[in-house]
Amino acid sequence: MAFSAVSVLRGPGELAAMTVDVAKLSFTTRFQLREFIEQAWFITSVTLMPTILVSIPFGAVISLQVGNLTGQLGAQSFAGATAVLAVVREAAPIAAALIIAGAAGSAICSDLGARKIREEIDAMEVLGVNPLARLVVPRVAATMFVALMIIGIVIGAGIGGGYFFTVIVQGGSAGAFLSSFTALASLSDLYIAIVKAVVFGGMAAVVGAYKGLNAGGGPSGVGRAVNESVIVAFMLLFFINAIITAIYFQVVPPPGL
Repeated sequence: MAFSAVSVLRGPGELAAMTVDVAKLSFTTRFQLREFIEQAWFITSVTLMPTILVSIPFGAVISLQVGNLTGQLGAQSFAGATAVLAVVREAAPIAAALIIAGAAGSAICSDLGARKIREEIDAMEVLGVNPLARLVVPRVAATMFVALMIIGIVIGAGIGGGYFFTVIVQGGSAGAFLSSFTALASLSDLYIAIVKAVVFGGMAAVVGAYKGLNAGGGPSGVGRAVNESVIVAFMLLFFINAIITAIYFQVVPPPGL
């Protein structure tokens, strides 16, 4: 029983320790600018198109549901406000995080896992090079930077899709949709969305790096590590999102109408 408890706690403990180490190394070691730029470009190339393709249906579905609900309640004029609130506060950060975890996180895991089974990581340690400072820190920074950039794309595409389906498809008022933007949402909602995107991006990168650096068993082991990294990142995503949202509602009460 004691052995099984230790085995269960080892993974989360090592992941938390690695997160702390990466945070420390980000400020105490020489930043790998070239690696950061290369990784940022690579992550952008694998996440940009999926982000656009996913964010439009996100906004459309939310607008359709919200439009029907506000119509039933006789508050059609607030369809734009509720759609914007849902997209900015919750849908956009989660959509961006899912794409980052599924595309960028898995790519980081497979890259570092391949280096691990080729013993490149061991060679770096023998040469006195810290793999966390040389490989993980720039990847985490690049993922957080790209997450910060694509959150704007998700919000813009989501609101655009919401406008199309609310005004064009459902025949709503364009003036009411646009004028009600600030009725429920505020700048603090945008700020928390940005914070969520950055936190989720860093989390997905750390999980992918952790699973990649601990991969073993040849190519099949790398494949298992990639699958595990995506699953763990998704689980942490929803858990951390619930915590941040609960804290946000306590610190910033929602405005009244």
